[in-house]
Amino acid sequence: MYKQTVLPRWQGFNLTHRIRQQGGAFEEEDFALISELGFNYVRLPLNYKQWISEGNWNRIDEEKLESVDEAVRWGEKHGLHVNLCFHRGPGYSSSASGHEPYRLFSDEEALQAFLLHWTTFARRYRDIGDRLSFTLLNEPRSIPGRPVGVGHAEHAVVMRTTIQAIRQVDPVRWILLDGLDAGQVPPTDLFDLATDRVAMSMRAYQPGGVTHYGADWDGNDRYDHIPPVWPGGVSLDGVWDRERLTTYLDVWAAFAQSCGMGLHCGESGCYNRTPHPVALAWLEDVLRLMRERNVGVSLWNFRGEFGILDSGRRDVAYEDWHGHQLDRKMYELLKAYR
Repeated sequence: MYKQTVLPRWQGFNLTHRIRQQGGAFEEEDFALISELGFNYVRLPLNYKQWISEGNWNRIDEEKLESVDEAVRWGEKHGLHVNLCFHRGPGYSSSASGHEPYRLFSDEEALQAFLLHWTTFARRYRDIGDRLSFTLLNEPRSIPGRPVGVGHAEHAVVMRTTIQAIRQVDPVRWILLDGLDAGQVPPTDLFDLATDRVAMSMRAYQPGGVTHYGADWDGNDRYDHIPPVWPGGVSLDGVWDRERLTTYLDVWAAFAQSCGMGLHCGESGCYNRTPHPVALAWLEDVLRLMRERNVGVSLWNFRGEFGILDSGRRDVAYEDWHGHQLDRKMYELLKAYR
């Protein structure tokens, strides 16, 4: 069986408070509760527009980064590895919302701004050890409503250039690269970077008819007329069962093992409209297969529609816990495969 053997097996959650342009704040309580539950990882999706001045991506207001500094400190305080990920970077976002004046993968103006932001982060955190990592860009893909996608070659040029710029400031920071096609396809043009502390970040959202049933963004409502089941859930590319899910994960694990590259699953989970028994059955298969391949998993959120706290599911008997509603069954499942 293929396995990744480079990265620690990070298990935890995304904290999505600062993903939107209008801001938001991380809360120490989340870090403390995640640690209390026995997990070791948080991924922080970030939006560069929150720390620029007057809408100019070449003017970074570093005082606005102090809340990120605080989150990094909370990670250390509570024993959690912290991953910083640009969900919106200069010239690119995996969301179709918001305007970018230039494209990261074709325009030099956007690339230079992208380098400015990542080297600012590298300089700011260069004295922090392996408790912090960077994911350069969330889910490179074709954006709905825009004609040009992101191919392997153009992606490799931007990622290599950015890694080189970061290495001039911080030679040893762990850097993760999301797979292409929304995190589903390994970035095969970059496997030679395995020796430079560069690793891969995959997704476990297959099939979409199970994981995004009832979701209303980026066309996910196309699944709403088909009640989700597992195994046998549907996606745009057909029906998925345990064998097909195993094959998908084996592709990633085989690439990781063959080139000696680290592998982590940066996002996974089921939206809260999927019936709870179906969500748990699917999640158990994902967690079992990931553990067998020594790959850590991070649910999309901790508190919220994909999470184990305050998820708003209508078919769950929640447990009152620290002033929150805990999905005990989902937590115990995650705990069993930690």
